[in-house]
Amino acid sequence: MFSNSDEAVINKKLPKELLLRIFSFLDVVTLCHSAQVSRAWNVLALDGSNWQRIDLFDFQRDIEGRVVENISKRCGGFLRKLSLRGCLGVGDNALRTFAQNCRNIEVLNLNGCTKTTDATSLSEGCPLLEQLNISWCDQVTKDGIQALVKGCGGLKALFLKGCTQLEDEALKYIGAHCPELVTLNLQTCLQITDEGLITICRGCHKLQSLCASGCSNITDAILNALGQNCPRLRILEVARCSQLTDVGFTTLARNCHELEKMDLEECVQITDSTLIQLSIHCPRLQVLSLSHCELITDDGIRHLGNGACAHDQLEVIELDNCPLITDASLEHLKSCHSLERIELYDCQQITRAGIKRLTSTFTLTIAMGVLFLEQAFNKGADKVYVHINEGKLWKHIKHKYQNQE
Repeated sequence: MFSNSDEAVINKKLPKELLLRIFSFLDVVTLCHSAQVSRAWNVLALDGSNWQRIDLFDFQRDIEGRVVENISKRCGGFLRKLSLRGCLGVGDNALRTFAQNCRNIEVLNLNGCTKTTDATSLSEGCPLLEQLNISWCDQVTKDGIQALVKGCGGLKALFLKGCTQLEDEALKYIGAHCPELVTLNLQTCLQITDEGLITICRGCHKLQSLCASGCSNITDAILNALGQNCPRLRILEVARCSQLTDVGFTTLARNCHELEKMDLEECVQITDSTLIQLSIHCPRLQVLSLSHCELITDDGIRHLGNGACAHDQLEVIELDNCPLITDASLEHLKSCHSLERIELYDCQQITRAGIKRLTSTFTLTIAMGVLFLEQAFNKGADKVYVHINEGKLWKHIKHKYQNQE
């Protein structure tokens, strides 16, 4: 039932264009509520121009295929961004209808929409698609990727995390048809090897962010290919890729000078040689994870602390389970004035005296911080974080089931 307020003052005084502009700032829930106020507001609230960006994550349990179909019919060519993250009830039929109606879609998030298969056929109706997330859609195979990239050659970001059926053949299609690709996430795509990723490097020269964490089959050949073909690379995540060595990272560092974030956790073969190369050639490095890199020593940290990134770039360094790290490393990191976080879980040779000397570089209240750290060790905390930011100290103790600050 609508009220009789269709002739309210606001509807008389303001032109429709201005009212639509006001409505464009409302979220999905508020728009739906507004649509029930009056007939005039119903028309305004449901105008397609107000539905250019839709995020249905908060309603994921309630969203079924027919809802997506109705939205696509209502919004049509206005819709630019749609997130269906976690909407388990949405499948191929609804997405086919969506693709037919929303041909101007640019950003589509189907993360966790596990009913999605190769039959979705987004490529037939979404030629302007620039960013697609189909993480954990584990029914998608190389056939779906082939169809996708042939129709969506303008893709700039593709998230395929957990798509465990994908093989090198899928990456070959991406490398051949997506020259504009900037971001690619292949985390835990366990069947991927050097062959497929080298094709990506050779075909996607604009690549800036690559996540291949958990792709344990890859070797230094990937790092060489990145160094030779992707000089704009800023983010590289290769955690648990245990076949990577100093040789590959040397080539990478010498060619990719814009690196800002590197996750090398459990790259167990790397040594101080990798840190030396990063310190020389990567002046923009902000975040570096070396957790479980058990061959790293104080000498590598010394080079990093004296490197080009040390003074005003390096913000985070993770050294969990690096058994050769001692208090000397903390001394070397004193020159990193932008440092915000150090992770030192299970670094048995780090002492509270070393922590005290590090924090004395800043304007800090030492006594309570050291006491808190000692208490944390006594309680057997899983992780100890030392946060340094604008002259204040936070120590975060992460327990297995809760955080205490």
